[in-house]
Amino acid sequence: MTDDSLIIYEEEIKQIESLMSKMLKGAEAKCALLVDKDGHLITRQGFTQSLDTTALAALLAGSFASTKEIARLVGEPEFSVLFHQGKKDHIHMSLVGERSILVVIFDERTTIGMVRLYARETSVELAKIFLQVKDGSRSQPEAGISSDFADMAQDKLDDIFQD
Repeated sequence: MTDDSLIIYEEEIKQIESLMSKMLKGAEAKCALLVDKDGHLITRQGFTQSLDTTALAALLAGSFASTKEIARLVGEPEFSVLFHQGKKDHIHMSLVGERSILVVIFDERTTIGMVRLYARETSVELAKIFLQVKDGSRSQPEAGISSDFADMAQDKLDDIFQD
């Protein structure tokens, strides 16, 4: 079994949240969630206080998983976009890369077309971030530890274990 988990540092989360916030403003949507395909919430933006985002993330991932099987039955590899229309609130879900789902919740203040446009643009940018994370081509996290300190600590550890 392969471990395809990603470690996303604070710097990438800030980039992701910035992209999602920009999307919400442009599309005039209520909130957005970024969920991995296992149903774990990666991050959220907008008005999510009244939502159980943990349960919602798990259910949305489950919805995508069941829809994947429906797609297979009709001869499609996967449906990359799902839309749920309610009386007042609507949900747009789209795949981001191979492992994440961008969820946008919106109401009558905007249209599905606007949401799709901004979600598509955001998905492309998010996929680039995830590719950098996966390939290791990102900058190292700055957790308050300078590179010099890390090098000194490594040298000390080498000295300790060589004796």
